[in-house]
Amino acid sequence: MPPFVLISCESLEKSYGVKPLFRDLSLGLCEGDHVGLIGPNGSGKSTLLKILAGLEEPDRGTRSVRRQLRIGYVPQEPAFAVQHSVEEALSQVLLDEGLDPHEHGARLAKALSLGGFVRSDQSVSTLSGGWKKRLAIVRSLMLEPDVLLLDEPTNHLDLEGILWLEGLLKAEPRAFIVISHDRRFLEAVTTRVWELNRQYPNGLFEAKGRYSEFLEQRDAALQAQADYQASLANRVRREVEWLRRGPKARTTKAKARIDQAGQMIDELNDLESRQSKGSAGIDFTASGRRSKKLIEVVGLRKSMGTQPIVSDLELQLGPGERIGLLGPNGSGKSTLLRLLAGTLTPDAGTITRADRLRIVTFEQHRDSLDQQATLRRALAPAGGDAVVYQDRSVHLVSWAKRFLFRPEQLDLPVSRLSGGEQARVLLARLMLQPADLLILDEPTNDLDIPTLDVLEDSLLEFTGALILVTHDRWLLDRVSTRLLALDGMGHAEWFADYAQWEAAQARKAMEERKAQGSQDRAAQAGPSKRKGLSYKEQKEWDQIEAKILEAEEMVLACQVAANDPAITSSATDLQERYAALHAAQAEVERLYARWTELDEKRTQAISHMQ
Repeated sequence: MPPFVLISCESLEKSYGVKPLFRDLSLGLCEGDHVGLIGPNGSGKSTLLKILAGLEEPDRGTRSVRRQLRIGYVPQEPAFAVQHSVEEALSQVLLDEGLDPHEHGARLAKALSLGGFVRSDQSVSTLSGGWKKRLAIVRSLMLEPDVLLLDEPTNHLDLEGILWLEGLLKAEPRAFIVISHDRRFLEAVTTRVWELNRQYPNGLFEAKGRYSEFLEQRDAALQAQADYQASLANRVRREVEWLRRGPKARTTKAKARIDQAGQMIDELNDLESRQSKGSAGIDFTASGRRSKKLIEVVGLRKSMGTQPIVSDLELQLGPGERIGLLGPNGSGKSTLLRLLAGTLTPDAGTITRADRLRIVTFEQHRDSLDQQATLRRALAPAGGDAVVYQDRSVHLVSWAKRFLFRPEQLDLPVSRLSGGEQARVLLARLMLQPADLLILDEPTNDLDIPTLDVLEDSLLEFTGALILVTHDRWLLDRVSTRLLALDGMGHAEWFADYAQWEAAQARKAMEERKAQGSQDRAAQAGPSKRKGLSYKEQKEWDQIEAKILEAEEMVLACQVAANDPAITSSATDLQERYAALHAAQAEVERLYARWTELDEKRTQAISHMQ
């Protein structure tokens, strides 16, 4: 029996001013669908999500929903009453929805636990962006929607928060659509991918399976489209040559052929007009310095108030090295970047920089952008109609096109640009400055996947040094030569790659679960009729920890294989290696569940004997 359709749209059309976002768009969301919605910046993803949520009307077309369907919607920037506490923000939604007051307590408790909120009385205004996003997500889930619509939910979340959300969505039986540019996140949580892009004949490409399977299917579809376009272009060229032969030749041919030639020309023009405009031309300029040591840090200590950021940190950085910084929100990553850049003074220790070291910084909050300035002045801060890039003059219109800006946008104020467009402006300005060291604090926020791919390639080709903070694990793992993880309590630990850090986090979580489980069982132990483990179970118990370690090593090996840069462009290899990784992770989870079951039997037997 086919799944029920929850939401369907037919022939949707939406424009802003004279700019069409999408036309003749049709789609359907079924029960259990876990959809990742992707597409270039400006393709209309957020607008489409609002139309699906019933918050915005299309210019044309219809939206149909199943009767009594409950839809949960989490916007990019959730809004809360600043005077509310966490609990009050959740309670207000329950009151607004008119739910049975007797259910409020249970729903509140579940939401607070699900979100990991320790203090329900904390003011919403004091929450970080990541915790506000968590609150928005659990606020929507608390109403038990049939469909959940999430617009860039990983924005503002740290790695811990992204992993929390991944676990939440992977266990979610209900349908959801999530807009995201985080490729690892999409690989982990989706079973279908929709790409909204006018280069496709109907404006949307759909693929079943994970993100890696989407890549394979999309490449095949685009290749077929390119082959058809090439064939059509040859046919059009022959018909145009025939049409130009003159009246005598044309009078001998049927009018039907002339009409058919016109239709083919129109079809080819339509195909060419829908072709991708390409990606931003990002290419950082290294200074060419040959110094082996750009920065040396010895015994670095820094605290902000009572919170230690780093204690006795040692670090050396030379050309070609790329350090990725990990850590939860508030752990001090941006503070460490400021220390290394020299805009903040350490409490103790020394930071030695090479003579005349040229540092170029991308700041997370884009404070250097004058929101009232025009795009023209933002792209060329020195004035004039040209910029100097790699010792040559480039006209401003050409420079703007390199970053996907149209000439008519040059006189728009920066405040009118989207988040992704503002990020591209900052990247354009950084490229004008030769650098020994790039310090990039969350450069990936709001960038679409094609731009992320170009940024990744540019950073890999950059010959200077790089220090990178990003929540994009795909980018972090491919670009970084080593990782430095901060824990928010002053400790810092080095890792070779993301897989090693993830394995360390898994071991730590296992130890915490083991300790908590022992405490809970000791507290709740009571009479039991079970006599303990059987002979076969005891033998299994004796071997299970070794099996868990072996299974975790297999997960680590599979992660390394899946993250191999050599196979990134091969959708088939990606699919196979991620399938092996998911199988290995499932085996670890099975062994943990079995370990818990056997340990409970042992504990009950010991308690019974006492």
